[in-house]
Amino acid sequence: MLAALQLFLDKRQADGLLRQRRLLDSPQAEHIVANKQAYLSFCSNDYLGLANHPALISAMQQAAGDSGVGSGASNLITGHHRYHDDLERQLAAFVGRPAALLFSTGYMANIGVLGALVGRGDAIFADKLNHACLNDGSYYSLASFHRFAHNDVQALEALLKASTAKHKLIAVDAVFSMDGDLAPLTEYLQLCERYDAYLYVDDAHGFGVLGEHGQGSLNHLGLNSPRIIMMATLGKAAGVAGAFVAAESVVINYLIQTAKSYVYSTPAPPALSATLSASLKLIEQGDELRTHLYGLIAYFKMHLNCQKWRLLPSDTSVQPLLVGSNQAALALSAHLQAAGILVPAIRPPTVPVGTARLRISISAAHSLEDIKKLLQAIHQAESELPP
Repeated sequence: MLAALQLFLDKRQADGLLRQRRLLDSPQAEHIVANKQAYLSFCSNDYLGLANHPALISAMQQAAGDSGVGSGASNLITGHHRYHDDLERQLAAFVGRPAALLFSTGYMANIGVLGALVGRGDAIFADKLNHACLNDGSYYSLASFHRFAHNDVQALEALLKASTAKHKLIAVDAVFSMDGDLAPLTEYLQLCERYDAYLYVDDAHGFGVLGEHGQGSLNHLGLNSPRIIMMATLGKAAGVAGAFVAAESVVINYLIQTAKSYVYSTPAPPALSATLSASLKLIEQGDELRTHLYGLIAYFKMHLNCQKWRLLPSDTSVQPLLVGSNQAALALSAHLQAAGILVPAIRPPTVPVGTARLRISISAAHSLEDIKKLLQAIHQAESELPP
């Protein structure tokens, strides 16, 4: 077995697919120290720059003194702290849903919810560019799993129309993490109403950034329905860690009983929930941050002028620069790194073969000068790297 594992790693190395970890020696921010080198970073999902916010650091320190550093037991034994409960109520109110439930990660949320809500005899319909955890949750659910072309409403309708499943669930990202574009959620909800389906929305990259006061993609599109179940992560724009699911009270009560990744897991430390309560206030009051962020995004898109590489259409913090081959994407990322700028090269299986790219993540913590430095480095790389 060990020899087979090494062959796998060797092939990944040869194909330009071997992933490496960087050792971070600083707080998460727009300027970081990684592998003992200082960099301007465009790698982080910390879209509002809250991960190192003084108010959140203070909130965590105080909450740790009040509640300790561990939850000690599962939620259904003695692990459900007042801080957890308060945050769930605050999150539900913030996104305009009747109830919410905390999970330790977005991955655990998607696996737990999909595995609990549907099963044999049911059907899940998923965008082909969905995040891996939505795919895994669909497989684990034992429901029939149907994938449709990216954002293709007609293809989805054909699948729904042909389905004889007892329960039907459309599961999609709201903002696609490697493309930055939005799903046509309005059209999907209309299909749900037409074909008696439910809509499960992973808003990991929209929560805190889109919508009024950062309420997320559903608010951004003006959508609210008992047929909607939303998930959002709390380690991106919220700057901390974890995830939550918000839906009708009956759905949340059912998940408390049946979502295995909730029932059989020790929850995140209560201090994290107290910190997230403070973060939620910053998000709600963060209109100036979002205005600054979208100004930076617009400036970047307006002033990027590449001939070799193509910027995919996105109005969100995720700005993908399509390069093509794995080696070319790695070479561009390395060139920028040599200039003191970190931008990750994203390769298969995260994205389809032949679509390796640089995933540029713009944060409200960045300055206009940071964006100008990135633009200059990309344009210089284009003139210096071989075709």
